Amino acid sequence: MSPVHTAELSDEDRLRQLGYEPKLSRRMGEFGNFASSFSVISILSGCMTMFAFGLNTGGPAVMFWGWISVGAMVLFVGLALAEVTSAYPTSGGLYFMAHQLGGPRWGWLVGWLNLLGLLGGIAGIDYGAASFIGAFLNLQFGYEPTPVGLFGIFAAVLLLHALLNLPNVRRVAFLNSVSVWWHIGGVVLIVGALAIVPSHHQEAGWVVGHFVNNTGWSNPIYVSAIGLLLAQYTFSGYDASAHMAEETTKAAVSAPRGIVRSIWVSWIAGAVLLAGMLFAVQDYDAVLTTATGVPPAQIFIDALGTTGGKVLLVVVIVAQLFCGNAETAASARMVFAFSRDGALPASGLWSRVSERTGTPVAGVWLSVGAAAVLALPSLYSTTAYGAVTAVNVVGMTPAYAVPIYLRLRRGRTFRPGPWNLGRRGPLVGWIAVGWVAVVSVLVCLPQSFPVTVDTFNYAPVALLAVLVLAWAWWLKAGRSYAPPVQRSAELVELTEEVV
Repeated sequence: MSPVHTAELSDEDRLRQLGYEPKLSRRMGEFGNFASSFSVISILSGCMTMFAFGLNTGGPAVMFWGWISVGAMVLFVGLALAEVTSAYPTSGGLYFMAHQLGGPRWGWLVGWLNLLGLLGGIAGIDYGAASFIGAFLNLQFGYEPTPVGLFGIFAAVLLLHALLNLPNVRRVAFLNSVSVWWHIGGVVLIVGALAIVPSHHQEAGWVVGHFVNNTGWSNPIYVSAIGLLLAQYTFSGYDASAHMAEETTKAAVSAPRGIVRSIWVSWIAGAVLLAGMLFAVQDYDAVLTTATGVPPAQIFIDALGTTGGKVLLVVVIVAQLFCGNAETAASARMVFAFSRDGALPASGLWSRVSERTGTPVAGVWLSVGAAAVLALPSLYSTTAYGAVTAVNVVGMTPAYAVPIYLRLRRGRTFRPGPWNLGRRGPLVGWIAVGWVAVVSVLVCLPQSFPVTVDTFNYAPVALLAVLVLAWAWWLKAGRSYAPPVQRSAELVELTEEVV
């Protein structure tokens, strides 16, 4: 990416020029920033928790080729978003970019969508971790997970992530850095064990070409399209690098690099993981009907035996815990930034930063508390987890596109940061916007037939609910929403003078 010659501003001076006085502790380096997004994407969380969905919705062929194709398109989105992030490296991330490029209503809308996606992400990740913990307890102690029991495990995981996020950001950065190597090492261990130990493996043609349709829909094109959501759900949350910008050194370069690197590293590692898992499937029907409740656990057991299966299950669970912790950190920063600009009820409370640790403590507690509320339907609905993941995707996906679209609309008046795409920016941006438009439709389509209360796709309902809430709160409190704009203009003038 070709850099532009901008004023040599310190991180704090750049933030002040964007209108904010530094409050958070800037102790995270470039690797830690990358680790934040990589940990949130978490192939050992997304791929594993959505594995049953993939097996039923297109099967191996759609799982494998869907990962390859979706990863390529998400990379376009990440590149375009990284360019805008370099120009506006703040904890507000997407909504601050949208406000600066399109005005307060755009910022308000994107902020609420982004917040919904982040909270849904915490709920989906931690509930998925609870399900895998339940599977481990089933294997180890014969525990039969119930909805109430799983919710109790889920609540304990949320509490753990809250406590881990209360100290200063160095702990978060350290845990995210460990998470990177845990994920990479975990993929090597899982794929290596599944490749070496079992005496039987599926043929390559089966892995890349076997199609399965247990959705009730008869059209294979439709089934393949909605089957892409396994990959799309996993490739979510890379805006964490933007949300951690005010705690990252050289943020205008480190944050965009973190976004792009997290995507392509996850893309490669995820393809290896999915291929390794699919080659090791011994009995397709037994995997789908496993007593553990999570198909990957059954693949491990069938291939390696109970003891080996437990070991790999623990590897996955720890990775999921790393993922949920990183998502909690990103969400807390979003709550802090959105409240700092007066966009949430009781903003004065949620924007508080601990003087001792320099972290948004109130934002941490709001994030895990709201995630718990989002997952409450799991107590009475077996399809609640799918609804929670839908909330994550339907919130995050359009929120990525809006800043990119507004940057394209600005044309040559957009002033890029030191990390930029040069002349390729508009082309990459339009491809990204087009892909997000497609995914926003896919995530709202019904995934099972016949459509009943239990199989209904609640993503459109979640989207409508948050839009209504955002509109209603705008009418009541929109005038108090005031991200700074004037100082960013000063930054542009200063940059032009130096250039």
